[in-house]
Amino acid sequence: MDESVDILGTEARITPRLVDSFYTEAMVLADEARSYFDDAGRFARQELDPFARVGFACESLKVTTRIMHIVAWLLTQRAIESGEIPERQGRRPERRLGHAQDSDPAIVEQLPEAAQRLIHGSADLYARVKRLDEGTMDDEPAQSPARALMGRLERGLGGQQQ
Repeated sequence: MDESVDILGTEARITPRLVDSFYTEAMVLADEARSYFDDAGRFARQELDPFARVGFACESLKVTTRIMHIVAWLLTQRAIESGEIPERQGRRPERRLGHAQDSDPAIVEQLPEAAQRLIHGSADLYARVKRLDEGTMDDEPAQSPARALMGRLERGLGGQQQ
């Protein structure tokens, strides 16, 4: 089986091996980020001026958000592959990779080198996963959460009336 991904074609092929590779990379990055921002980064943050400290905190949240969105998307891909979620349902817009705010280069350049590596690493991984996500999604608009709830309530109540 060819493990390549045709992102430029009409449809990206996402293989279990590719998902596992991205998942491993995301988990390693998550562990590195947690370790840095919880431990070593605390000391580095104290040496920054107040404005840069705020930027450091915001960027650490952006790294975490990117990684969380990536992992959630990869777990959805695993669920599709295992049959837990039908492929069509798994490709719907609400299952897309969540939005992650871009980092501000002017702020990032003021941060310690280790923080910059984590920020750039998470942005790079997010961009690669986003290209896959964009290549596999349906054009069908997402159903609003309120309409989805109403539909579930109607189906649940519809069988009880008579």
